[in-house]
Amino acid sequence: MAKQAKLIIDKEYRIGEVDKRIYGSFIEHLGRAVYDGIYQPGNSMSDEDGFRKDVIDMVKELDVPIIRYPGGNFVSDFVWEDSVGPVKDRPKRLDLAWRTLEPNKIGVNEFAKWLKKANSEMMMAVNLGTRGIPDACNLLEYCNHPGGTKYSDMRIAHGVKDPHNIKVWCLGNEMDGPWQLGHKTMEEYGRLAEETAKAMKLIDPSIELVSCGSSNLEMPTFGRWESKTLECTYDHVDYVSLHQYYGNEADDTADFLAKSDDMDEFIHSVIAICDYVKAKKRGKKNINLSFDEWNVWFHSKEQELDITQNSPWQLAPALLEDIYTFEDALLVGLMLITLMKHADRVKMACLAQLVNVIAPIMTEQGGGAAWKQTIFYPFMHASKYGRGVVLRPVLKSPVHDTSKHENVTDVESIVVYNEEKDELTVFAVNRNLSEDIELLSDVRGFEGYQVKKHIVLENADLKLCNGAGKEAVCSKRTDRSKLDKGRMTSMLNKASWNVICLGK
Repeated sequence: MAKQAKLIIDKEYRIGEVDKRIYGSFIEHLGRAVYDGIYQPGNSMSDEDGFRKDVIDMVKELDVPIIRYPGGNFVSDFVWEDSVGPVKDRPKRLDLAWRTLEPNKIGVNEFAKWLKKANSEMMMAVNLGTRGIPDACNLLEYCNHPGGTKYSDMRIAHGVKDPHNIKVWCLGNEMDGPWQLGHKTMEEYGRLAEETAKAMKLIDPSIELVSCGSSNLEMPTFGRWESKTLECTYDHVDYVSLHQYYGNEADDTADFLAKSDDMDEFIHSVIAICDYVKAKKRGKKNINLSFDEWNVWFHSKEQELDITQNSPWQLAPALLEDIYTFEDALLVGLMLITLMKHADRVKMACLAQLVNVIAPIMTEQGGGAAWKQTIFYPFMHASKYGRGVVLRPVLKSPVHDTSKHENVTDVESIVVYNEEKDELTVFAVNRNLSEDIELLSDVRGFEGYQVKKHIVLENADLKLCNGAGKEAVCSKRTDRSKLDKGRMTSMLNKASWNVICLGK
């Protein structure tokens, strides 16, 4: 007899409304993300602007509502003025973040045009590393002011009459990291971010601002950094950022799939710090979270070191091109469940990145086909079916221990109720590697509902990867969920991602 997990679902027990921007992503001027990724003039698959239509179609399939740009580490040496105006007049620059060559053929205006084709919006980052307040304000004026001023008229002269109206702006990137150009102490960054935020909101009070949190949970200043910088920025910003990547360097799959529990604790900790600062300042507003870099990233670390150290100043080299396994897709699914669990406070998130660089979408070098990595599928399912209100499920699951984690639930699950469409979606991962689990769900509060579909991502080979023309890991439908008198029985095969959709 299979092990059992139990789930009680009630529409009155709500965590919060999903902000669609938690299904955001990220494109940095890094590796082949821009050049040879979204932009490839002369390719038969590209449009009149040089943008790859097959890539745009895949981005639309993922339904990505917001995309962070232009970095990442790249932004801390970004001279935005060099990325606008006639392309023939733009200078080539050394990108010191990744030690590559930046031709500036794609800049702010071209990326804005690409976003419209991809049905997305921009999350713009400003350079608070090697630049500062004036440059952030000038870029905001260029992008958002209607006209009649130096920089808004410059935009109009560049052929863009209407403002871009970018609503979300990041105040730098990973400014606590010693690797970051213009790295700051917490005191330095807090004051600079505060004054930049004040100035930017004088130009456009409607914008939302993201203050830099710690670069990852392992930073020695984690916690103190958030507290100190938010004490400066609390009155002027709306979000604090979180970044975290996970890898399976030890080839310990069971422990690898438990790392979403670490992500959950990370989020809890940052929320607690935000609320501490709110209490200390006797504030009225919550600082919400923007988890604007997250993914699996470890396969390509040696490739990165070889290119940046031994072969610098290349144009669009193959950097950070992780080829993802099936088990990577399971962890991505678990991380998406974790983000949904915190829908009341995590309002934006960016899968880093979108094309070629640690990405769900890949293009072959030299103009070949575009294809979907294993991680494409859980992200697509969450973005498509994870819109609505996240319900607080009561989950009782068998547990197991791993090499570094205790009491890891075999089943991780979250439930999203789309009241407008009268739909209920159960997302569930069985991270038990050897046993199937029978999930018993009580859905009696949803009278008249039926199982519409049960989608799975599963494979006996945890290390299986996709490639151009050989997408071996892809989702399929099954009939493993049955509903009778408000009680649903679902079989979750070992090591599987499951999306169970109910409706009338």
